[in-house]
Amino acid sequence: MSGSYDGSMIDVSSDSFWEVGNYKRTVKRVDDGNRLCNDLMTCIHERARIEKSYAQQLNEWGKRWRQVIEKGPQYGMLERAWSSLCTEAEKVSELHMEVKAALMGEDHEKLKNWQRDAYHKQMIGGFKETKEADDGFRKAQKPWAKKLKEVETMKKSYHSACKEEKLAASRETNSKLESNNNPETQKKLQEKVEKCQQEAQKTKERYEKSLEELDKLTPQYMENMEQVFEQWQQFEDKRIRFFKELLMEVKQHLDLSANHRFQAIYHTLEDTIAATDADEDLKWFRSNHGPGMPMNWPQFEDWSIDLNRTLSRRGTKKPSEGVTLTGISQTGADQPVQPLETNDSGVSGVARTPDWSDEDTAANPFSANGDGNPFEDEPTSPVLSVPVRALYDYEGQEQDELTFKAGDELTKIGEEDDQGWCKGRLKGGQIGLYPANYVEDIQ
Repeated sequence: MSGSYDGSMIDVSSDSFWEVGNYKRTVKRVDDGNRLCNDLMTCIHERARIEKSYAQQLNEWGKRWRQVIEKGPQYGMLERAWSSLCTEAEKVSELHMEVKAALMGEDHEKLKNWQRDAYHKQMIGGFKETKEADDGFRKAQKPWAKKLKEVETMKKSYHSACKEEKLAASRETNSKLESNNNPETQKKLQEKVEKCQQEAQKTKERYEKSLEELDKLTPQYMENMEQVFEQWQQFEDKRIRFFKELLMEVKQHLDLSANHRFQAIYHTLEDTIAATDADEDLKWFRSNHGPGMPMNWPQFEDWSIDLNRTLSRRGTKKPSEGVTLTGISQTGADQPVQPLETNDSGVSGVARTPDWSDEDTAANPFSANGDGNPFEDEPTSPVLSVPVRALYDYEGQEQDELTFKAGDELTKIGEEDDQGWCKGRLKGGQIGLYPANYVEDIQ
């Protein structure tokens, strides 16, 4: 081993820990531990941002496609199955937001607090723990490093004396070979050789003695260095164990497969999709939009002289549940019936029966021209334009009726007739009839 103890590594011939100054790598590990805390916090923070971004994108995707599905032509149980994908996205989005909150609220904060407790900054810069480690190693190494410096000095002196001895012996030999050899000069050269030999022997003895003293210090040196090293091994052990514990908690927060709520989402999704029944969907469409729909087939309608105006076939239609149309005959024990007609003799006769007649055609708001437009050839009437809003859904069953949803806005362009029907115009420009009590004026 070589080098000198002056607070830095000089002429280090080996990479061994025992070389003077090589403990610096162990000291640097303390600073590295603090840096690793910062790096891990940054890592967790970035993952939390990814979780949040993914959750937001999932939620937006779910809402957008739910609207597309609801407004689209898909129907029945398959519509619910398709919509369940949107529900899955919204619920998984909630779980990923919880993951983000756990990463930042628990893991990040826990690491930040541990770092603050483990590493203490000094006023002059650096960390208290780094200085303690450096001071501990320096103190343990100082006696041995001092003796090592002395050994190095002795070695240099011995090597220098050996060099002088060899040089003196070489001069003496050359002098003997010369023909004009001066005895006095030869004697002086011989004395120089003897003196150099004596000096070399003395420096050798001092060098050997210094090495012996260094060897005696070595066991204590090793023991002291081991003690300091073990102290900072324990410090690093705490960091490694804490990081392992923290990473395991991060894993538990990220591992949604172990979350019973996450599993329940996909069980529900699977059950909803599996419940799709093509026969039921086809049956529903047949009943609501196909041959299975009810129909008011044309029937014979008697004529009454006292009936001021007749009802069209739509008079027998039932309004939506909880809504009663004035002037429209309804069935059921709890529904009002048409009042009976009384003749001149005061005898109650048959109920008013709607009828078709040529006289009523002009007055009938439901009559249509030959082109199928019920409003083109009607007599002109005072201009009316009143904005109204639908209270209930209504689906037109005849050509001259409007179809709208609750909340839709339309324009009333005709007064209510005595049978409860009004003429209106949808925002799209379609004109037709609708039940007056299905809407309210917009204030």
